[in-house]
Amino acid sequence: MANGAIELLAAVVGAEHVRTGDAIKDDYRHDEALTAEPQRPLAVVSPGSTDEVAAVVRLADEHRIPVTARGAGTGMSGGCIPRPDGIVVSFERMNRILEIDTDNFVAVVEPGVQLDQLDGELAPLGLVYPVYPGEYSASLGGNVGTNAGGMRAVKYGVTRHHVLGLEAALPSGEVIHCGGKVVKVSTGYDLTQLIIGSEGTLALVTKAYLKLHPRAPHQATVLAPFTTLDAVTGAVPRILASGVGPLILEYIDMLTMAAATAHVGLDLGIPEEVREAAFAYLVVALESGHADRLEADTHAVAEQLAELGAIDVYVLPPGAAASLIEAREKAFWVAKANGADDIIDVVVPRAAVPAFMTRVSELAGEHQAWIAGCGHAGDGNVHMGVFQADPEVRHRLLRAVFEAGMALGGAISGEHGLGTEKKPYFMELEDPAKIALMRRIKSAFDPHGILNPGTVFDEA
Repeated sequence: MANGAIELLAAVVGAEHVRTGDAIKDDYRHDEALTAEPQRPLAVVSPGSTDEVAAVVRLADEHRIPVTARGAGTGMSGGCIPRPDGIVVSFERMNRILEIDTDNFVAVVEPGVQLDQLDGELAPLGLVYPVYPGEYSASLGGNVGTNAGGMRAVKYGVTRHHVLGLEAALPSGEVIHCGGKVVKVSTGYDLTQLIIGSEGTLALVTKAYLKLHPRAPHQATVLAPFTTLDAVTGAVPRILASGVGPLILEYIDMLTMAAATAHVGLDLGIPEEVREAAFAYLVVALESGHADRLEADTHAVAEQLAELGAIDVYVLPPGAAASLIEAREKAFWVAKANGADDIIDVVVPRAAVPAFMTRVSELAGEHQAWIAGCGHAGDGNVHMGVFQADPEVRHRLLRAVFEAGMALGGAISGEHGLGTEKKPYFMELEDPAKIALMRRIKSAFDPHGILNPGTVFDEA
């Protein structure tokens, strides 16, 4: 059936947009997950329109061919690892910004549009799409699929807070439209929110309606080292309660700070005695439409951090601030370059971060492992690089870490998704009734199970 299927696909999108065999570049075989095994699919298909996407998935459904949707491939959980007997639907050709509606503050985009591409169009208009998961080459379709978050979530929320509507193709070939330019809907089930975060297992998104915001022209960044993580996390609710509305509220442990700043060649000018005393750093970024208001807020935050026990407080020059944020965003690449065996992103209630990290430290010691990290202190999303080469020991360690997070009211993944690599822990630890309900939802959208099979949960 393979050759026949490829001929049918070529008839839909054009032979030049179907790649097979050696024409399939290595990039299509994997994402950025450290533990996933790359796979070469039967074919890579690059549709150029919604109609072509619908025809491709209908054909795949008729012939029971697994389908893996792919954007930029920047995911970290194996969510776009293809099946050897399946096809990759790559959205690289569907990369158009269809509309920027400055009256309604809405952008309408195709799934292959990248974050940096959209930002380049919005900046001259004084607008911003504020979701920034740390990789500006990521695609909007991938962001929708994983409900991407990032450092700005403390102020603006995550992807699901900014997607007003979707157009999506079902395996039947039907195309559904849900939501749009309106900011609220109370008409039936919210299919938009159901598809967001579904990791390509329910439908293939072909268009997204994104909520925009005015772009604040003035920013400032405050860095405060603390001697304990408890002191860092204890400062967070106080800052949030002060009313300054931080754009970014991040903690970075001492090891990650040292490695990340070295990676980008950044010297923040922090005295050696402060670096030696610091266990973790709190990074507070502020923004405002008014320079004088920003200056007042920055001064207030600096004073408050000093009162809350910071060893010292540094208001960073703009260049150093941008470099520090860049260093934090590259924490994954730093961990990867230093030989991390896995990257995880557990989310817990922000007040539970100290208890969670204490337990993580204990578990690392019990399993002869090393875990370093940083995280979104404002929303309890903890990113950790795990160093334990033995797969069996690492599985036991991660299971215990995820179990500890869930016991505190958290979840296995705050923004990277489950993909194929975190799925086993989800299957072991999650409520079976919830998984069964998810299976029924999956079956309603995708009765033959062709969309990203083996992702999120095991195939039935």
